[in-house]
Amino acid sequence: MAAGWAEVTVNCLMHYFKQPAKLKLAVIIVVPFLLLCYGVGDVHSSIVHENREDLRSLLDFKQGITSDPYRALGNWNTSTHFCHWNGVNCTLNRPWRVMVLNLTMQNLVGQISPSLGNLTFLNTLDLSQNLLQGIIPDSLTNCSNLNRLFLSYNNLTGAIPTSIGFLSKLIVMNFHRNNLVGVIPPAIGNISTLKTLDLGENQLNGPIPDKLWHLRNMIYFYLDGNSLSGEIPQAVSNISSLLDLSLSINMLEGTLPSNIGNAFPNLQNLFLGGNTFQGHIPSSIGNASGLGRIDLSSNGFSGQIPSSFGRIGALYCLNLESNKLEAARDGEGWEFFHALANCTSLQVISVSNNQLLGVIANSIGNLPTNLTYLGMSGNKLSGVVPPSIGKFQDLYALLLDGNSLTGTIEEWVGKLTKLEALDLHGNNFVGTIPASISKLTQLSVFSLADNNFNGFIPPGFGNLQCISTLNLSYNNFQGTIPVEFGKLIPLTTLDLSSNELSGEIPDTLGQFAQIKTIRMDQNFLTGNIPTTFSGLKSLSILNLSHNYLSGPMPGFLCDLDLLTKLDLSYNNFKGEIPRTGIFHNATVVSLDGNPGLCGGTMDLHVPACHFAHRRVENINYLVKILTPIFGFMSFMMLIYIIIHGKKTARRPYLMLSFGKKFPKVSYKDLAQATGNFSTSNLIGRGSYGSVYEGKLTQAKVQVAIKVFDLEMRCANKSFISECEVLRSIRHRNLLPILTACSTVDNSGNDFKALIYVFMQNGNLDTWLHHGPGVARKRLGLVPRMNIAVSIADALAYLHYDCGRPIVHCDLKPTNILLDGDMDAHLGDFGIASLVLDSRSTAVGYSGANSSVAAMGTLGYIAPEYGQTVRASTCGDVYSFGIVLLEMLTGKRPTDSMFGDDLSIVTFVERNFQDQMLVKIDPHLQEECKGSIQAMPEAENEICRCLLSLVQVALSCTRLFPRERMNMREVSINLHAIRRSYVAAIKQE
Repeated sequence: MAAGWAEVTVNCLMHYFKQPAKLKLAVIIVVPFLLLCYGVGDVHSSIVHENREDLRSLLDFKQGITSDPYRALGNWNTSTHFCHWNGVNCTLNRPWRVMVLNLTMQNLVGQISPSLGNLTFLNTLDLSQNLLQGIIPDSLTNCSNLNRLFLSYNNLTGAIPTSIGFLSKLIVMNFHRNNLVGVIPPAIGNISTLKTLDLGENQLNGPIPDKLWHLRNMIYFYLDGNSLSGEIPQAVSNISSLLDLSLSINMLEGTLPSNIGNAFPNLQNLFLGGNTFQGHIPSSIGNASGLGRIDLSSNGFSGQIPSSFGRIGALYCLNLESNKLEAARDGEGWEFFHALANCTSLQVISVSNNQLLGVIANSIGNLPTNLTYLGMSGNKLSGVVPPSIGKFQDLYALLLDGNSLTGTIEEWVGKLTKLEALDLHGNNFVGTIPASISKLTQLSVFSLADNNFNGFIPPGFGNLQCISTLNLSYNNFQGTIPVEFGKLIPLTTLDLSSNELSGEIPDTLGQFAQIKTIRMDQNFLTGNIPTTFSGLKSLSILNLSHNYLSGPMPGFLCDLDLLTKLDLSYNNFKGEIPRTGIFHNATVVSLDGNPGLCGGTMDLHVPACHFAHRRVENINYLVKILTPIFGFMSFMMLIYIIIHGKKTARRPYLMLSFGKKFPKVSYKDLAQATGNFSTSNLIGRGSYGSVYEGKLTQAKVQVAIKVFDLEMRCANKSFISECEVLRSIRHRNLLPILTACSTVDNSGNDFKALIYVFMQNGNLDTWLHHGPGVARKRLGLVPRMNIAVSIADALAYLHYDCGRPIVHCDLKPTNILLDGDMDAHLGDFGIASLVLDSRSTAVGYSGANSSVAAMGTLGYIAPEYGQTVRASTCGDVYSFGIVLLEMLTGKRPTDSMFGDDLSIVTFVERNFQDQMLVKIDPHLQEECKGSIQAMPEAENEICRCLLSLVQVALSCTRLFPRERMNMREVSINLHAIRRSYVAAIKQE
């Protein structure tokens, strides 16, 4: 430091003193003085900090930081002047005062020190994109010169300080994506200098303060992704400076101000999607001629779409999907479509899921040719698609599904060579697939399902080598499956079901490296399953039912580890059924209608295989002798029943059958199996009843009997819901049901029960936790991973692979049962919902929301369920993440240590990476330490595995549903983590 000062001084002197003699004299006099003041070499001298108040404030801030991975605060020490610390800028004159503190994107972990409020000269504070926690200190409002405050992308909690209005010079306030709660302080409306207000993606509630609509200097106004309610004032003030207004994904209601376009004449972006606005869309929006993006999707807007949109020359994205907007068959209400031809910059239009009627006008061809996205699905459109649609050669997505469109597609489809997504399913299209389809080489998603297409599938499909989803189901396609399909290496879903395809399955289909689903059921396919299918290692669902396939049951199917559903029913397969792999779990395998099959596990209910034996003739002889004897005995038994049966009055009972293979049981059978429902056989209590252990005398099988308490509200509904779900799902990791009973008890009261296979090892909760005086069961890392993988697979099946998505709604450790082999099974579907996914979607991807009330168990319920009654697969993902955190930490989410601003999620987030290994379940700590002591080289693999599992759990428990993984992604990640860990440990 001293040498640097000396060098600067000498340079200055050389510039000032031109004559060598004067320079020499200056150096002799000045340099020793500088060295004396600042020290040199090994001489240690302290830096003079003229403003100790600012110094102390900065050091207090550093003290509150618990993790600094990039060493952003590495030079924050007293041996360097604080004005030269990283991220700190000071005034130019003494006494040096801090003006700027900028530590953005440093991954800092900790809390914001209240001492920062003492930096009264501070005009810019930027702590955005870190991992800061805790509250925003009230003392920051003492920084009266502050004009830029950035705290976005952190984990801050609590309310926005009500005194925030004291920052009267503030120009930018950005708190985007934190966990802030409470209402928006009305005092913000007092900050007349404010130009940017971003409070988006928090948990704020209540109305938008009226004062905010009077901030005349506002340019950027973002409140999206909260739970704000109330209405926008019907007559908003003129704010000509406003460029962006984003209020999307809240609970705002009412109608939009009729003067909205006049009040904000320079608006460039208007985002109001995902609220409950109603009424007509104001035509005044057309007066904001600079608007580029308009998103009014997922509201309740009705009436016609304003033709005034055509006056917005800058418009390039218009999203009106999922409303109640109307247009009639006679053309009334379609004027907007003609008007949009004036918007020469238009690229994206979505009017999907509205109430538009009639034909698509030929004037669609007048829209700008640079259109890239056109969504019109889910309306009531009819007639043919105008051939002029083929002029939009920049289209990457065309969605016309869910209408009543007719005619052929050959005139226009081959011209759209840049298409990546083409969805025409659920219409009345006819004709053949034109050969020009081979030109769409960029296609990724292609669906013609549920139409009236016919003819042959063209071999040109082999050119679509970017395609991942191909759905041609429910049409009238004939001929053979093209061998060229084998070229579609990226394919993950192939659905050819319910057509008239014939011939053999091409061997080339075994080349699908990423395939997850193959459906070819309801065709006329013949021959064997190709042996090349043994290479489909990623295959999850294979349905070849209702064909004319033959040959032995392929043994290589046992080696497809990811296969979760196999349906080969109603074919001509013969021979013995394997007992390993997927065939070991009868609940996910369908083999009905193959009379030549034999053997397999008992649960398949297939006859045993009979082989030639030397004593066959003796057996036949015995059969001939014994048949008349048994016949006579049967006759006598029948007479006895007729005579004595009238004397025994039997109480009638109704059996809810899940199929012919399920046994019928009476109330008497269940009472006998449980010792008249004795408490000694009680193994658990649920939300709507009790679970008993018992043994059915007739079947000689140990069972778990769930008896519903019908006096409880919704118990009967729960029984019906569980029956409805269980009869339509089959997966190896779902609790196997044996039968159901709906009858009356001995007192004539209604009685309902479900009978399940008994799980010898109880539920996961008993393995993770214990009561006083109960020895805790040991559960190692690999078994925990196995359980997590199994439940993830089960949920992925429910969400994506069983027809209509099913939301479990009550995932928790007590509903995860473990059999004798410690294989996990998900049970208790009493409040499950048969719904479509309600995950937040972007333009063009629509979904219906469930109207079923979202329920569950405290601690496992997704946070958005506190604001909505709609069940969603995202809610199950959140619950799974909580369960996974519970498995890793050994702590319930309702543990007494959690409360206020600390939850199991924030607890793990705060300790992630650096402290994680000392915060996991003590039994796991003990196991990991033992493994590391035995194999020191295994430490990295154990740490990597645990941190990877935590990352998956945290990605499942993100606050906003759209940021979470889906269960299919979770399953894939967990399989990879387990596979990597097991392989690494074996190598060690």
